[in-house]
Formats: sequence, C-alpha cells, structure tokens
Amino acid sequence: MKILVDENLDGMDERLKEHGYDAQSVRKLKMTGKKLGSDYSIINYARENNMIIVTKDTEFRIASEENNFPLILLDDEEILKVIIEKLKDFN
Repeated sequence: MKILVDENLDGMDERLKEHGYDAQSVRKLKMTGKKLGSDYSIINYARENNMIIVTKDTEFRIASEENNFPLILLDDEEILKVIIEKLKDFN
C-alpha cells in the first residue's frame, strides 16, 4: 500500500515510513518539480501511482467522492473519535 500525505500533515510521511509504509509527501514531491497545486492534481497523481491520500483538508472529501477515490480524512469527527476512545482510559 502506497500513501500520499497532504501538505497539512507535513512530516507524517516520515513517521509512516518508520512503521513500514511506503509514504510520500505532497510538499516534497512539489519540491522535486511535481505540479500538485490543486486537489484534483493531487488525486490524479495518487491514482496514477496507486496511492491512498491522507489529509486533514475537509474539501478533499468532496473531490474524493466525486472522483471515487480512497481517502483517509483526519477531520474533527475523526479526532473526536480518538479523543473519546482515549478518555475511556480514565474511567
């Protein structure tokens, strides 16, 4: 499984690599000259390279749904689930 980490999670690609995942970051790819300025171009890059996108950008949800593309969205709802699960440790 290959992962493309959006700019809003900068550094997460390295952390995922430490756990054995094949991860790249949008920011680093842009630094090498890749044209990844829009959600659509990021989705196309990920699709062409068989990647799953990980992001905190809620606008990606719409683009992902419109393009039938897999996405891991770490929005407020996902963060809330993690907080609630961790709060169970204190009960």
